[in-house]
Amino acid sequence: MSEVKTKAEERSSAKPKKSPLREWFDSILFAVVAATLIRWLFMEAFTIPTPSMENSLMVGDFLFVSKLHYGTRTPRTPLQVPLTHQKIWGTDIPSYSTAIQLPSYRLPGFTHVKNGDVVVFNVPPKYLNDNIDYPVDLKTNYIKRCVGIPGDVLEVRQREVIVNGKPFAKPARSEQKYFVKTTEILDATFFRKYEIVNDYRDPNQPTENWKPLEEYNDSTKTSKLVGYSVNTTEAVIAQFKGFDWVKGIEPMTDKPGEMMPSVYGTPTFKWNHDNFGPITIPKKGATIQINPQTIAIYGPVIELYEGNEKVELTPNAVKIGGQPVTVYTFKQDYYFMMGDNRDNSLDSRFWGFVPEDHIVGKAVFVWMSIDPNPANIWNKIRWNRLFRTID
Repeated sequence: MSEVKTKAEERSSAKPKKSPLREWFDSILFAVVAATLIRWLFMEAFTIPTPSMENSLMVGDFLFVSKLHYGTRTPRTPLQVPLTHQKIWGTDIPSYSTAIQLPSYRLPGFTHVKNGDVVVFNVPPKYLNDNIDYPVDLKTNYIKRCVGIPGDVLEVRQREVIVNGKPFAKPARSEQKYFVKTTEILDATFFRKYEIVNDYRDPNQPTENWKPLEEYNDSTKTSKLVGYSVNTTEAVIAQFKGFDWVKGIEPMTDKPGEMMPSVYGTPTFKWNHDNFGPITIPKKGATIQINPQTIAIYGPVIELYEGNEKVELTPNAVKIGGQPVTVYTFKQDYYFMMGDNRDNSLDSRFWGFVPEDHIVGKAVFVWMSIDPNPANIWNKIRWNRLFRTID
């Protein structure tokens, strides 16, 4: 008996079979498209390269950042190689073209940036982007903690962050700098026990942060004290205070009125990274008077982030489109970001506010953590940090 093929079977048999190379190409294309959409719409992976967020986030932490929390941004620079940021992998070749630049919008999210959120954003200043004028969505990614939202009045007073007149809750694992006086020579192995791996000074390698101290006399011997500047948590400092060979611990802070020239708002204001403000964080729709004090704080915002054309700034005046202005109304919201490692963080105290259109997403959890300088190969992975939520 002869077989009778259906029309569907005839069409199937007539369709040429894909070659292995074509199947491989289609699979790769599908994976790239799917990964690009997930990365844009839902979640993106990042790694921590610097200690500015220690000890909340460690160098070598790999984390996922949610785009859904604050709402996904529509692409401003659509012409770019998929799954790249600024350069094609392993080269200095730009991975994008600015031939097309689109207006950017934010899709609805299910929350807004709040005080205390750990946020990934495109860092605004050009000098932090290799002095290249990247489009907003391709500027270098930074991660910091939001300590001030639009309309907040913020001040840093002897290290303590004050928001709207109230102390800002210090993150449990945040670090600051202390000078520790001891009668013992301490090495990297000792500091590693207390998760001090990037921020201490060895007396065998003198720097401006290290100094030999006076002799110390007790009933049994005369010892010469040595000093270490360390960035660590309050919990670790409490442990150090229990060691009998620790003879003193001092916070290393700048004094009020001592100007640090690299700090935002100077030289108009005599601020430093331990004593800063008070300042009001710009809010969309808020209006300010133009004067030398407001120009020092908000002049860069008006010039660089508001989309104004032909802005001319002097210490005493602002012109937009050739016309002098005496008042200014902000066009978008801004945020103030600081690292949890307060004394080793290049943040808003140095370069100012983060515009709302620079916000990328909310850091949600660490999925992998690799120690870049492990004590031994068995400790390369920090197992206790895997799948740790970020708070």
